[in-house]
Amino acid sequence: MKAHPQQLIQIVCHQARRLWADPSQARLIAPVFAHGGPGTGKSAAFEQAAQALGVGFRDLRLSQYEPTDLRGLPVPRDGFTAWLPSAELPWQPGTRGILLLDELTSADRSVQAAAYQLVLDRCVGDKRLSDGWLVCAAGNRSEDRAISYPLSSALANRFCHVEVEPDLQQWTVWARKRGLSHEVLSFLRYRPERFFRMEGSLERGWPSPRSWERVAHALATRDGLDDEALEIVIEGLIGQGAAVEFAAFRRHLRDLPDAVALLLGRAPLRVPPRADQRYALCASLAWHLWRAPGPLALRLE
Repeated sequence: MKAHPQQLIQIVCHQARRLWADPSQARLIAPVFAHGGPGTGKSAAFEQAAQALGVGFRDLRLSQYEPTDLRGLPVPRDGFTAWLPSAELPWQPGTRGILLLDELTSADRSVQAAAYQLVLDRCVGDKRLSDGWLVCAAGNRSEDRAISYPLSSALANRFCHVEVEPDLQQWTVWARKRGLSHEVLSFLRYRPERFFRMEGSLERGWPSPRSWERVAHALATRDGLDDEALEIVIEGLIGQGAAVEFAAFRRHLRDLPDAVALLLGRAPLRVPPRADQRYALCASLAWHLWRAPGPLALRLE
């Protein structure tokens, strides 16, 4: 079974509450490992879970780490070697949070080995994590054509593995709350298969929740870019195929009635003849209703 990001958040919150209810049972509460393609919102889901719980969040990008970054630096002490632990790990007693070992499958095998004790025993050497911190992990899959090394069976067996798949409907609700471009939202409603599509050259831009968010940002901050330059930027984010379709879709938007004038009763309702234009008009109306103050502030979830 596959989980969408909201279900991942629900699972992480559940595991965290179990840990806090009885920290002595920490070894029985499996850390959550989120697998999924790049740009699907895995890391963001863990951060949103921490925000929902009102606790701390630390994201360690293990692909950029050396083994000593986790194990600590060796220092002499009374004629023996001791280890100076990293300040990036949550040692403070009485604190709570989610510790994310991100990009674990992209980390070198030596770094994965250094993470064993942190995952299995919640400690590094003789220093233990605070009981209130839930250890989790995330990583890309080998089929995603991203850097990915297999986990050892011993390490993999300690996790609760969750396959994450983006969900357009939930992403749309999130995007409306963020005030992202209604052009992006209406296009994805009309062409949902373009929401997440790992096809073609993955060494260039391709459609994903992350890249569509960046398209919306490019549309909102296009000052100084003419139409052609903007389309080049968009193609660089989502690839040629999706960009060509999106550009054609945006051109048809210009023939639509003014959504704000319709909502204020200042223009007659004219139903567009094309299906894509009808999708675009409905999405535009919903976007403006969502953002409107007072009685028009509908929550179209």
